[in-house]
Amino acid sequence: MATFHYSGSSFYYNDQAIRLISGAIHYFRTLPEHWEDRLIKLKACGFNTVETYVAWNLHEPKKGQLHFEGLADVVRFIELAGDLGLHVIVRPAPYICAEWEFGGLPSWLLADSDMRLRCYHKPFLDHVDAYYDVLLPKLQPLLCTNGGPIIGMQIENEYGSYGNDKRYLTHLKDSMISRGIDVLLFTSDGPEDAMLQGGMVPGVLETVNFGSRPVEAFNKLREYQPEAPIMCMEYWNGWFDHWREEHHTRPAEDVAKVLDEILSLGASVNFYMFHGGTNFGFYNGANGHTFDSYEPTITSYDYDSLLSESGEPTAKYYAVREVISKYVDLGPIELPAPVAKRAYGRVEMKEQTSLTANLNRISAPIHSAYPESMEKLGQDYGFIHYSTFLTGPRPKDEFFIQDLHDRALVFLNGELTATLDRVEPEVKLEFEVPAEGLQVSILVENLGRVNYGPFMRDCKGITEGVRYGRQFLSEWTTYMLPLTDLSGLEFEGLFRQAEPCFFRSTLVVDEPCDTFLSMEGWTKGVVFINGFNLGRYWNIGPQKTMYVPGPLLKQGDNEIVIFELHSTSDTAVTFVDIPELG
Repeated sequence: MATFHYSGSSFYYNDQAIRLISGAIHYFRTLPEHWEDRLIKLKACGFNTVETYVAWNLHEPKKGQLHFEGLADVVRFIELAGDLGLHVIVRPAPYICAEWEFGGLPSWLLADSDMRLRCYHKPFLDHVDAYYDVLLPKLQPLLCTNGGPIIGMQIENEYGSYGNDKRYLTHLKDSMISRGIDVLLFTSDGPEDAMLQGGMVPGVLETVNFGSRPVEAFNKLREYQPEAPIMCMEYWNGWFDHWREEHHTRPAEDVAKVLDEILSLGASVNFYMFHGGTNFGFYNGANGHTFDSYEPTITSYDYDSLLSESGEPTAKYYAVREVISKYVDLGPIELPAPVAKRAYGRVEMKEQTSLTANLNRISAPIHSAYPESMEKLGQDYGFIHYSTFLTGPRPKDEFFIQDLHDRALVFLNGELTATLDRVEPEVKLEFEVPAEGLQVSILVENLGRVNYGPFMRDCKGITEGVRYGRQFLSEWTTYMLPLTDLSGLEFEGLFRQAEPCFFRSTLVVDEPCDTFLSMEGWTKGVVFINGFNLGRYWNIGPQKTMYVPGPLLKQGDNEIVIFELHSTSDTAVTFVDIPELG
């Protein structure tokens, strides 16, 4: 049994003063087989604590269906950290931001049109409490007060950047305490008046998040909390990338300089991120800071952090360790052997099949008067296919998808006619309808729900309706395409691609190692390795390769399935041993 608390300006573990030097590693962004490697490297860098969010949507993808296995085995991750002698900070939702889909909130919340998020709204709180009823009893034995490694847990996350509902925050605090959480509770916010005023909870430690100017940040914190330790809960030592951007980097010497300032002030610190990892599957989030802005995050969450996406120490790792060694006696560095990387080379695609030929094999038709959003139909991620018949003749008019979320391929009589995107409202689609009419099909991709800010109510698919001129179109057939089960696909030989298609081939492996998949020549889509969704690729960059962790591969034959929305200049992929971002 142990206690972690603070008195005056210092933290104490039992009766010993302690400074927390912590780093964020999200268990859900790294395969379980690599957790120990990343944690050992964190400790070898001089850190004494690891921090992780808990992603609600990962654990409860469908209401009432909770799971904690595999990538979601947060208990095992925490126990492993404890076995390595690390303290653990847990930030257990309901909202985490984290550039993660919908900020960690489950998409099924949006099926209720009246749902209010992140406030004292009983239906929302009932869902949170039901989740806590399962999650918190799993964490409670891992608290330091019960002999485990967890020393602190967060209430909400950067709430002052969103709202000021203190009744809501107090409810979360009471919900945690009533379920046996008796370790230090804290909040974290930006070092600004409105954020601190909105996010602080009486009797709960406040921490601040920043990437620079620590003196200024901590002075603002002390205005609101003069008698407590100072801690940066998120020291942003790198940054994340959106599609269409350049890869963000930050010089190692600048990160080290600011860290030295933080430690010289006697503060504790948590690096966000120590190891970023990967937004596997469809779990990337998006930013939308205004009503009409939308910026989806890429698959890689490299973050230009201390460990690369594949877990290798960077120049930033060694620069940070050197600074820490000024304050802690570290001794010689002891790192595990590098994770083996292999360039398996070129793999030709052998088989192909079109989406439309397989709609009834991998989905089932839903008939409705008007197109419904994903959430209303019970779909969380992926794609959704809508079709209707437009009678003719009609003169040329404009075709509207009203409130499209997020990107649509529009087909007329099976031919791709336009690509519409919510971030490109200037793109217009006009056509005339012949006497025999037109079959209209629309494939919409959910590119990731907004994870931060005032526009998080981000329903996906066609959220209002489709118009030809002033007339709303009805009588729709819809296919949900989460792409979670592709076993029904029927492949044939290669052919000229004229619509979204699946491609399949086999990678033969003698020794499974980490590798990187180059999608050079491909346009946009999703890759599956042995049924595991690696995530999205898109030739607009900055990401050029996709990280393939070795544990996903097996000795012998490995199935590769690619869902390409547009076309490829070369029906082959190449497995390389060096990633490309930029």
